[in-house]
Amino acid sequence: AWRRGKFGTVLLLFQIAFIILFGFFADYGEDSDAREEKHSQGDGVAPNHGRVLYPSFQDVHVMIFIGFGFLMTFLRRYSFSSVGINFLLGAFCIQWHLLFRGWLHMDGKRFHIDIGHLITADFAAATILITFGAVLGKVSPLQMIVLAFIEVAVSGVNEYIGIDIYRVADIGGSMFLHTFGAYFGLAVARVLYNKDIDKSTKNGSRYHSDVFAMIGTIYLWMYWPSFNAALAPGDDNHRAVINTYISLAMCCVTAFAISSLVDKHNKLDMVHVQNSTIAGGVAIGTTADMMLGPWGAGLIGMVAAFISVIGYKYITPWIAKKLKITDTCGVNNLHGMPGILAAVAGAIMAALSSTDNMGNSLYLMFPARAPEANSTELLEIQHTLEVSAGLNRSALGQGAYQMAALGT
Repeated sequence: AWRRGKFGTVLLLFQIAFIILFGFFADYGEDSDAREEKHSQGDGVAPNHGRVLYPSFQDVHVMIFIGFGFLMTFLRRYSFSSVGINFLLGAFCIQWHLLFRGWLHMDGKRFHIDIGHLITADFAAATILITFGAVLGKVSPLQMIVLAFIEVAVSGVNEYIGIDIYRVADIGGSMFLHTFGAYFGLAVARVLYNKDIDKSTKNGSRYHSDVFAMIGTIYLWMYWPSFNAALAPGDDNHRAVINTYISLAMCCVTAFAISSLVDKHNKLDMVHVQNSTIAGGVAIGTTADMMLGPWGAGLIGMVAAFISVIGYKYITPWIAKKLKITDTCGVNNLHGMPGILAAVAGAIMAALSSTDNMGNSLYLMFPARAPEANSTELLEIQHTLEVSAGLNRSALGQGAYQMAALGT
């Protein structure tokens, strides 16, 4: 009976544990708590941060459950599970991340949940779904649930080190989400390597499965600006949308071009069309809100398309043969290498940033670069901009910490 019902039993045990933990530790954020005094003043309508973020939250939500879900349906013998287990993993990871992140940042006996936390929970789900792409078709649903439970915690600690200790910038999650999810997944794929499974002829697509996968590609391509810009404030948000949009457009055209050039018959490869066309969204993630200039955003998109197509054409077969890592969905080419490109670009931009090209907004994007507490310089800045005390970190120092986050 246990062997027949262990999947459902484990899921129910997790769900019961989660609901108990939410009862003990979770509460509403300020904007959604009816007990807040501001909700009872005047006309009863207070400025609500949640209403501002909700459209971006819904865009990210669509990417997680439709974009990622349908992108993986290309595998002809695993299409139903690609969408279905994607759905399950997303819902599971959202709950576990809300709890785990809440504990990491808890100040007091309870933590609070707002729309911003729901967006970061979707980001955490994306990390696990990227890992899922590396082992797609080779693991059971129960194995993926156990893997997700472990990975949400490990990735949460990794992000805490980067954001709270190193104090780096990664607005689109290219380092903490895409790169981490890709290489965590490749490590799992190596550990689970089985020559009979990994050389199976079931690892392939057919016409209709490729068409369904294109649905995921188009959704991801359309909504990626919201993904990168969701948590960016003020003008940073607007700039992140523009940079991501331009990067994706130039990435798409470049991917089509390179795909035809690397084929001896000059034909397009559907794997490149489905994946390499959106690599620009990953590659621009770390620098999406930075002052790249439209040409810089486009250049990153073009480079991302090139390394992604080359990765699918040459690197994926090489790591399968030499390293015994069968990357089912090619997450190294869509998330791993473009994520590294994003991190390097972020480090360069951080090292070149100054108040000359960014004004005092520099201290909002890189909080560690703000002057130290009680300094005359900080007090002058605070007359015009709400900036918290920082570490007075240099530009080169910030760039070094950006690279340290990638290494970590």
